[in-house]
Amino acid sequence: MRQNFLPFTRPAITEEDIKAVSDVLRSGWLTNGPRNAEFEQKMCEFTRNSHAVALSSATAAMHLLTKVMDLKPGDEVITPSMTWVSIVNMVVLAGATPVFAEIDRNTMMVTPESVAACITPRTRLIVPVHFAGAPCDIDGIRKVAGDIPVVEDAAHAIGTYYKGRHVGENGTAIYSFHAIKNITTGEGGMLISDNAELVQKIRQWKFHGIIVDAFDRENRGRAPQAEVSYPGFKYNLTDISAALGLSQLSRIRQINAKRAELAEYYREKLADIDEILPLADPEGYDFIHAWHLFVVRVVSKKLNRDEFMQALKAENIGTGLHFRCAHLQKYYREVMGCRPGMLPETEFNSDHICSLPLFADMNFEDVDDVVEAIKKVLG
Repeated sequence: MRQNFLPFTRPAITEEDIKAVSDVLRSGWLTNGPRNAEFEQKMCEFTRNSHAVALSSATAAMHLLTKVMDLKPGDEVITPSMTWVSIVNMVVLAGATPVFAEIDRNTMMVTPESVAACITPRTRLIVPVHFAGAPCDIDGIRKVAGDIPVVEDAAHAIGTYYKGRHVGENGTAIYSFHAIKNITTGEGGMLISDNAELVQKIRQWKFHGIIVDAFDRENRGRAPQAEVSYPGFKYNLTDISAALGLSQLSRIRQINAKRAELAEYYREKLADIDEILPLADPEGYDFIHAWHLFVVRVVSKKLNRDEFMQALKAENIGTGLHFRCAHLQKYYREVMGCRPGMLPETEFNSDHICSLPLFADMNFEDVDDVVEAIKKVLG
């Protein structure tokens, strides 16, 4: 058995990251300042989109989007059930109705066909998810969407490329910088868009409904008055967090390259274990995988997924679960009337998926330990 516990993930924090945060602490400007502005600019340069708003989380970005779009009762939002529940929760809190699109069994992403099957005259928004670091067919989804807005959930997709362009290069996308993501700000997110009007409204909603923040007033030549245009929220990102994000973004390609090496090694070592089914790559378009997660499906007759995860923990191997399907969570069963059998492919994966350890500071020996533990617990 492995001597030291191998966590499912661990952020790649360097001395340069720590210095970047320390510099902010010494600067006297800890929030909503120059590091935020620089982080937004660097994300625009990296994704090749036009505008960005740094926020306290990706969930905050989705919440603000529901306000800017004025979602209300009777409106429908299409998204997969195989996603973190924050998207679904924000739709419900806006009074709108989530409509769950089925996923492909092996890539675990919605398809243009599954999205098209959910569109009704009440559809106001479509939020496809780029899952685990691979891109869904966003061009195909936009084609079936027509005039319906599409906002990409790119929480897993920093460094993901689709048909030669970074996910979120055009249109609107939401990124997460939570502690488990490929780069982190601790907690944080960002909305990227080529829609200047949308971005301006997001900026207003993010900070109490005030048209400009302190950094704008001091450094961008705006009037000093704090004018409230409507009651807003407090969703700004601190400069402490932005400094960490900037430092990490500067080496995202190295981070993702290491994750890709580990993922390919996993695939090689797991190829002869029939009870373990890694996700398949998308087909029909060129892409670069960011490898946010290494997800497998456990199809053993000896033990179920939960037992498998517990057995690996006993071998000092951590795992994750991404995700239990949203439509069968307690609230959505009891209030929305969702029932097993509605989404067979989603439910199969929800019952069988497991995320194996994957982070940039791992090495190939760590992968060997995971695979040997898997073979042991499967007998």
